[in-house]
Amino acid sequence: MSTTATIILIVVILVVIAAVVYGVQVVRRKQLQNTFGPEYDRVVADSGSRTEGEKELREREKRHASLELKPLSPEAQSTYAANWEEVQIQFVDNPSEAVTAADELVTRLIAERGYPTGEYDERLANLSVEHARTLEHYRKAHEISRRNSAGETTTEDLRQALVHYRALFADLLGTDPVPSIGTTSPAPTGTTTPTSTSDDPGAAPRTAPAPRTDADSRTAAGEPDAPARDTSR
Repeated sequence: MSTTATIILIVVILVVIAAVVYGVQVVRRKQLQNTFGPEYDRVVADSGSRTEGEKELREREKRHASLELKPLSPEAQSTYAANWEEVQIQFVDNPSEAVTAADELVTRLIAERGYPTGEYDERLANLSVEHARTLEHYRKAHEISRRNSAGETTTEDLRQALVHYRALFADLLGTDPVPSIGTTSPAPTGTTTPTSTSDDPGAAPRTAPAPRTDADSRTAAGEPDAPARDTSR
């Protein structure tokens, strides 16, 4: 084989190797992006380079694989859901204590699932592998909870904290902790029936509407009222 042919062959081989390496990197990057979602961009930005950021995310995957995680039993799910409902009820009378209770309940659930609950940053890193899409909620809730401890929050801040805690709580629980529509029987006319909502722990009870009459139904449908009966005869 001539020298020229040998050089061309070596160049082709190097190009093929480079293409394979690039393809593997693209596939691994796509897998990381799918796994970590918005957390991928955050870690890459904080790391200062894509290489360092992806290295950190792969380390998180390795640590996560070593954890002995376990799903909750139906009984445990029911207990946690009941505990969360108590937190939402507590919010009406004492929002500050309700947020503190929500933080403690979420931490207890994290531990129950098998995650370490040491340093806050370590918790975030471990949760990011399977719960990255609700991790920003946890960050916001934690920040409001920190300000709550310093007495620097409003009632609206605390309501938002409970909404954020609930997002991660439901993700870890594997089910909606409190149904968005109550299951109580209809209330009599003019009474109020409390209904839970997924995003408003302190929502006021709703008033049950009065029953519609036949005249109301005709008016709503655009039908004329029945003619008055002639009583002159």
